[in-house]
Order: sequence, then structure tokens, then C-alpha cells
Amino acid sequence: MSEHCDKLENMKVNPDIYLFREGTHTKLYNELGCHLRSDRGADFAVWAPNAESVSVVGDWNHWSGDADRLDPRDDGSGIWQGFVANAEQGQGYKFRIHSRHGGYVVDKADPFAFYAETPPATASRIWRIEHDWKDNQWMASRGPKNALDAPMSVYEIHLGSWRRQDGQFLGYRELAHALADYVTMMGFTHVELMPVTEHPFYGSWGYQTTGYFAPTSRYGTPQDFMYFVDHLHQQGIGVLLDWVPSHFPTDEHGLGYFDGTHLFEHSDPRQGFHPEWNSNIFNYGRNEVRSFLISSGLFWLDKYHLDGLRVDGVASMLYLDYARQEGEWIPNRHGGRENLEAVDFLQTLNKAVYREHPDTLTIAEESTAWPRVSRPTDMGGLGFGMKWNMGWMHDSLAYMQQEPIHRKYHHHTLTFSLMYAFNENFVLPLSHDEVVHGKGSLLGKMPGDAWQQFANLRALFGFMWAHPGKKLLFMGGEFGQRREWTHDGELEWWVTTLEGHAGLQRYVAQLNRVYRSRPALYQLDFSPAGFEWVEADAADISVFAFLRKPRERGAPLLIVSNMTPVPRTNYMLGVPLAGFWREVINSDASEFGGAGWGNLGGVETSPVRFHGRAHSVCLTLPPLSTLIFEHVAHA
Repeated sequence: MSEHCDKLENMKVNPDIYLFREGTHTKLYNELGCHLRSDRGADFAVWAPNAESVSVVGDWNHWSGDADRLDPRDDGSGIWQGFVANAEQGQGYKFRIHSRHGGYVVDKADPFAFYAETPPATASRIWRIEHDWKDNQWMASRGPKNALDAPMSVYEIHLGSWRRQDGQFLGYRELAHALADYVTMMGFTHVELMPVTEHPFYGSWGYQTTGYFAPTSRYGTPQDFMYFVDHLHQQGIGVLLDWVPSHFPTDEHGLGYFDGTHLFEHSDPRQGFHPEWNSNIFNYGRNEVRSFLISSGLFWLDKYHLDGLRVDGVASMLYLDYARQEGEWIPNRHGGRENLEAVDFLQTLNKAVYREHPDTLTIAEESTAWPRVSRPTDMGGLGFGMKWNMGWMHDSLAYMQQEPIHRKYHHHTLTFSLMYAFNENFVLPLSHDEVVHGKGSLLGKMPGDAWQQFANLRALFGFMWAHPGKKLLFMGGEFGQRREWTHDGELEWWVTTLEGHAGLQRYVAQLNRVYRSRPALYQLDFSPAGFEWVEADAADISVFAFLRKPRERGAPLLIVSNMTPVPRTNYMLGVPLAGFWREVINSDASEFGGAGWGNLGGVETSPVRFHGRAHSVCLTLPPLSTLIFEHVAHA
């Protein structure tokens, strides 16, 4: 990069402007927006190529459009800039833009603002984003913790509705301590934050973003959010952020129709408007927009020390006909439905992230069979580190929602995921999307009476934690919240005083402890060498059994699920090693709210060949359960 910039300097070309217009600038937030000087005043710059004039209006000049006018750069970049002597930390401001087109005049929030007024107010705030970081130990050692062969159990959270105090939001600093203590107790490795990027409508959960460089002020200042990340890191917890480059809202103060033209979005609604989400779609073919988005993604890693980005709505970016009927979309230059500009943007983004922050990760929420989403760009992939496995999620929930007596007719719904489990680097998500919009809670999806619902959910979690792929669970699922999630109010924490919910909560914590301490459950998540079926076809009795294997010829784990309420004794399975197979975790244990069926700590093998293996064990399979066994030489 420096050699490239040296050449540009010799050519008398401003490197920042060159990279901005090339669509590859990764630090544009250092050049545009508002930047306080160390002595007094602030520098302002905004991209508005179709403006007739631009001024900064704010608290210091009584929002007068005549006081602080900006000047256009003379390099054709479309950037307006200037110095304002009276601007100070904390003051509100906007850019007043007079367009060349149709006399359009509008006050726009700063696209690069580091902080914003608390909604429903919409002004940007002048702010420095310095912080005395104390997470050096985490930052120096996080690479292996974010690697593909590391244990990753993610707790997805919406900050405004996890916990509250007297009905009011907790601040970032309060959340930092409460969440770190809870996540540590529960054994999760990472948290994933539903978008904290500033958003005017709280009910969008952050997915309708207007502030791509500003953490929402609902919970505090940028420094408060830095403290939040810093504290979680000091407690050994990774922090991932939902980031939304797929669309943006139409609010007047936002990015839409920014300078009296469709600057950030396509002008043709067949390309620039999202009919399903009633929002604008970024023009990924416009280089300056690409620089804006890439700089936003890198900003959260650069300035807030985040450990990765979960990129929302990737499928909607990849397909020109996404959520559209015939005639409502424009084919690409080859006549196809693939958004070639979006593909190139995502590849450029991922290359930039892994080049500048190789110890972080990007995760795609991509719901189709688009190939090589989590494969390197030089292999024709999109370059993501991981991808959500939406197919596994849909199939697993569809299976578990069946009455147990009918599951034998849907047996291979649960085994099908292993047909493609290693095509991508998958995360297994049970996310917020599955507990909203009338879908009910995870516990509510389970059939049967209350005891069976808890047993079913424990069995599902056991199967999920043992299945190849990293884990993600939305808040409330870990203790079996009864009602569907709502962003208004907090989780149903009171139910954790009830035994069934408390038992489930203890079970998830123990699952995480077992998972993190057994390399067989995570080292080879993305390789077929780490998985082997023992029993995949016992449809009549709805039993599943498989091995998970670590690297370097370590002993495998045996996982068995019985998805009916019928206990099965003397159930024979073939195993690869002679000796004692210790029962590591049993979802039916009484401490988790189960009936207490089990194997008295484990079983010895017999020299009886079965399932093509030289040894076998006879197990007791509790009703609606998942068991995990590990091999030890002797009892």
C-alpha cells in the first residue's frame, strides 16, 4: 500500500482521493466527516458531487446556513470541505445541501459521524473517539480464538432487550459487566451484537442503519461502547457485530437522495429499492460507495477492536431478482440474475478485512446455495471466513416440531445436513429470526407436554453442539423463554427460578464446558475427517449416532440421540476402540430437569463386531435425549 501511495505522490495524485474513487479506500473515516483539531475548531468534509452549495449548520451557529460554508475540492472528487473555528465537542450538526437539481435543499446527518443525537432527534454530534484500551492481552492472542479450528459458541444478543432496569435501557458500561459475568457463567466464547450502528427506528433492531460509523447513543457514548468491548475482551470474550451493507432506510436525514440525486443508491427502483424491507439498496458499482462501505466495515475493527463482522442479508445483495417478480428487476450484462457488482464488492471487502485484520473473521448470513461463500477469493469464492447454515436450521426445527411418533417419516431431514456440511465453513444458527413474527419461542416449538418440551429442546441442543459447525444461540433460548422475543421489555428472567428453565440453563452451561474442553467437537468442524456416522438409518426408532474426531489421531467422541419418548435399553452400537466409554454429558440427567435415565457413568466395550467396527457397546438411551461419550483406557 505504501509503495502504491509513493507512486501516486510522484504523479502528484492525492492517494486518498485516488483510493476513494477507485473503490478501495479502507480508512475514509479519517478524511471525511468531522474531525476536531487539537487546539480549536474542527475540519468538515462531505461527499456531495451534485450539490450547488454545502454548509455546516449546528448548535454553534444557530443552525444558520450562511455562517459556515464549505468549499468544493478542485480535483473533481465531489468532496466539499472547510474549517469551522467555533465547533466544539458534543455539539449537534448537519450538512445543509443545496442541490443543482430542482432547487432541492435538505439537512443531512453526517454519513461519517462518530456519534449521533439520541433518536428521535437526528443530528450528528461532534465527537472524538479516543479510548485508553486495556485489552492488550486479548488483542495479542485473539487469532487462535477466532480461527476456524477454535471452539466458537456464540451468544446472540439485542442490547436493548436483554436486561433492563425499571423498564429503562441499561448503558453500555452496565451491560459490559452484567453480560460478561453471565456469558462467563454460561461458557459462551463470543457474543454477537444485533446492530448497534445508529438507527432511527428502534423497532428495526438496528437493521435499518443511518449511522455506519456511530454506535447508537441509546446506550451511551462511543467511549462507553469502547469500554463495553474492552471489558468483554478482558474477560476473554470475543465480540462480533451484525453489520448491514445490504440496504439502508429512506429517512430524510439519512443517505437516500443525498445531494438531490441517487448518490448512494441506484436511481432505478428495480435496482435501488428493496420491496421487502421498504429501504434503499446501495449502488455497489459506484466506487465511492464501495469505499464508504469498506471503510465502515474496517472502522469497527480498527477503532472498536471488534473481532469480526456478521454481514447481514448477503443473499439479497447477490441476486438482482431477490424478493422481486418477473419484470421487476434488471439482468446483469450477461443476462443473468447475479449482482456482479455486489460479488466484487464482497470479495474486495473480505480481502481488505483479512489483509488488515487477519486475526478477525467475517461471517455471511446467506440463505441460498450460492457456491464458495466461505472460500478464498483466489478460488472464486466470496472470501468470507464462515457462513450461517440456514438449511440446517430450517431442517432441524422442522424435524423437532414433529410429534415424536411421526419423526420416523422425517428421519433424513435431520441427517441431510451431513450431505453438504463441509461444502462451507458453517455456523449453526438458532437466531433471533426464529423467535419473532409469530414463530413463537424455541421451547414453544417443541411438541408435547411441558416435560417433553424441555426434553426435546435439550436433545436438540445436544445434537447441535455435537454436529459439525460453530454454534450460535439467541438470548433467552438458553433457559427456554416461553414467550416470543420482543424488543420492548427484557427477557423473561423470572422463569429461571423455575426448575425446568433452570435445569435447561445449567445444561447449556455444561454443554459449553464439554464443547470447549473436547477438541474433537471443534478442531475439524469443516473437514469430513472430523465426522463419521455410526447409525444414520434407524428411522423406525428415531435414533442417530455418530463419531466426532480430533486431529492427530486422538480418541473420538460418540454421540447418540434418541428422538422419541421411549427409553431404549441394551442398545448396541459399534465403536472403534476397546475399553471404557465414559458418559460425558446426558441431557436426561436429573440436574438438568430430566428423568435420570443413563449409563451409570459409562460402559465397557465387548469384543463383538458391529456396524463394521471391531468392538461394541450396549447403552441405555433415555427418552428424548442426546448423550456424549468419550473413550478412556480404563474405567
